[in-house]
Amino acid sequence: MTDSTPGPYGTQAGAPATRRNMLFGAAAVSAGALLTACTSNQRGDASAGATRQQAGGADDRPGKRVTIGFAGPQADHGWLNAINQNARTRAKRYQDVTLDITEGSNDTAQQIGQIETLINKKVDVLVILPADGKALTQVGLKAMRAGIPVVNLDRVFASPQAYRCWIGGDNYGMGLNAGRYIGEQLKDKPHATVVELAGIDTLELTRERTRGFDDALKNYPNIRKVGRQAAEFTVESGQAKMAGLLQAHPSFDAVWNHDDDQGVGAERAIDQAGRDGFLMVGGAGSRRVMETIKAGHSVLRATVLYPPTMSASAIDLARALAQGRGISGTAELEIPASVTLYSAVVTKENVDDYLSTGFN
Repeated sequence: MTDSTPGPYGTQAGAPATRRNMLFGAAAVSAGALLTACTSNQRGDASAGATRQQAGGADDRPGKRVTIGFAGPQADHGWLNAINQNARTRAKRYQDVTLDITEGSNDTAQQIGQIETLINKKVDVLVILPADGKALTQVGLKAMRAGIPVVNLDRVFASPQAYRCWIGGDNYGMGLNAGRYIGEQLKDKPHATVVELAGIDTLELTRERTRGFDDALKNYPNIRKVGRQAAEFTVESGQAKMAGLLQAHPSFDAVWNHDDDQGVGAERAIDQAGRDGFLMVGGAGSRRVMETIKAGHSVLRATVLYPPTMSASAIDLARALAQGRGISGTAELEIPASVTLYSAVVTKENVDDYLSTGFN
C-alpha cells in the first residue's frame, strides 16, 4: 500500500511498536530503537556491537567522513517543515557528516533538477522525500545506477530499484490506533456515534487512514460512524468541513481528525458552534495539540503520531550506508530494506514523553 501523490505525508502501511508504545495489545518493534543505534564498529566486531547495544542510542564517535544529500518538497506544511529541521539537527550531531540540503520544491521538474545537482556533486548517499514518488522514480534510479545509495523517505518511489532503503510512517496504523483509542473510550456507552474529518480523498494515504479507522471500529459493535467529511489539510478547509459535520449532526460522541494542521480550523468551528460533550482525536502530532492535550481543558484528548522524526532516522540510515555499517540490535550485517514507523497514540498520560517530537 503506497502513496506517490503529493500531500503533507504519504506512505506504506503496517507498523510495529516498542513496549512503551504498546496499545490495546498491538506490540511491535520500534524503528527508533533500531535506527538510533547505527553501529560505529566495523561489521563482524561483535563485542563492540554488544557494548553499543547496551548503551543505546546513536553512536557519535566519528567514522569515515560522508556527505549526505537531502532533497524534499517545499516546507509548506508544519509536518514538512519539521522533516527538514529534524534532518538538519540530526546531521549536526555527527562530526563525520556534511549535510547538503536543497531548498525543496513541489514542482516535479525542479525537484528532479535539485537531485541531479546532488548526483553531479557525487554525494556519498541521498535521502529523498519526493513531492511525487512516481514522477521522481527515474531520478532515484539514476542515483542508484551512479553508485549513490538512496534512502527513500516516506512517499515511496514506484520501483524498489530506485532506493536501497525505505523509511516512513503508517497511515493505516494511524486510523487503526485512532479507532482503537476511541473504541476503548466509548466501549461501555450504548449506541455511541462518531464522525470523521478526513484529509484529501484523492490521496491513498487518506483512504488508508479511513480504512484503518473503520477496521478498528468493527471491534466495537456499540459504535457507529454517522458522518465523514474530507478536508484538504489546511486550516480553512478544516474549519469549513468541521462546521458542516457539526451542523449535520446535533450530537455525537467522538471525532477523529486526520491532521493536526487542519485541526486548527476544526477547533475554531467547534468553538464557534459552542459544542462540547464529545472527545476529539487528532493526527500527526503537532506540539500545539500535545500542549492542548496536556492542559486538559479541551475536547482534544489524543493525537495519533505520524512522526517527522523519521527524517532524523533517515540520516542515521544514510550515515550507516555510506560508512558500510549495520545497525545494532539486529543480527543482520546490512541495514533493512524498509522500516515502518509506529503510530503511537499520545494522551494526557504519556504526552510528556512525546512533547519534544511535536512539530510547530
